[in-house]
Amino acid sequence: MEQNTLEISHLTVSFPTDRGGFRPVNDVSLTVRKGQIVGLVGESGCGKSMTARAVMGLIRSPGKVTGGQILLEGKDLLALNGKEMRSLRGNELAMVFQDPMTSLNPVVPVGKQVEEAILLHRRVSREEARKRTLEAFRNVGISEAEKRSRSYPHELSGGLRQRVMIAMAMVCCPRLLIADEPTTALDVIMEAQILQLMRQMRDRGTSILFISHNLGVIAQLCDYTCVMYAGRIAEQGDTRELFERPVHPYTRGLLGAVSSLDRKGEELETIRGSVPAPGSLPAGCPFGPRCGLCDETCRGACPEPREISPGHIVRCFHAGEVPV
Repeated sequence: MEQNTLEISHLTVSFPTDRGGFRPVNDVSLTVRKGQIVGLVGESGCGKSMTARAVMGLIRSPGKVTGGQILLEGKDLLALNGKEMRSLRGNELAMVFQDPMTSLNPVVPVGKQVEEAILLHRRVSREEARKRTLEAFRNVGISEAEKRSRSYPHELSGGLRQRVMIAMAMVCCPRLLIADEPTTALDVIMEAQILQLMRQMRDRGTSILFISHNLGVIAQLCDYTCVMYAGRIAEQGDTRELFERPVHPYTRGLLGAVSSLDRKGEELETIRGSVPAPGSLPAGCPFGPRCGLCDETCRGACPEPREISPGHIVRCFHAGEVPV
């Protein structure tokens, strides 16, 4: 039986408001198996980054995890205190954020920051930490590693800063890497190089949860894909099967809106309406107001997840039906 690196079960994150609160993450369950890259895809505001922050123990007050379980190789992360979680971050669990400038210290050279991460989690000399830092920089394709290591974040391009973040994530060989939109705003050449680095990390034994709104990137990289909408997983399955045989109307709408060479000349589809505002979800299925299949059943209850083939799970009363 394959070992699960990450297992999220019925995760709920809540924020209190004057109207009673809202749940940006609502009953989310997903698994990242050992040596697997799992994609988490959806429109902005659907709860992808909040799910990642819950795994990392970085939900800011007044928000908090109010339900579910998060296991990292069987260890219950929600049962750990702050000190225990800090010892895991950068060691067994690492994250690459969308904007490295929010994660890197602007007044410390980038090489020094990676060295400090090594010294925090490994019993090595500063000289050995320096050696490992330069090796990590070379592994992620940073040329002139010695020179770049002395640079401050603002002196590096966006692509180089992202590589520094990946080097920092790689250097302690974490069991799980969470990559939150790591290729956003990068050119296609840099994007391809970053994706290759992710594959190399996977080949070295790190499991990856890769968050993106870009279906093309997900298709290239991920073994398994979860499609998120309004805080819930709408559909999940093997990436190839999901892309070839999507059954949730939202997944089909996302794929229909993607341009490709084999659809040259075809009119792209659009999903009518917009994502509901946090705290203003409709009754029943949250996708109902935008769905051509919505009926009284959909308006009356939120569908429960059901498995339609091995590993292919969907939340929809009318999965696979063609809208009128």
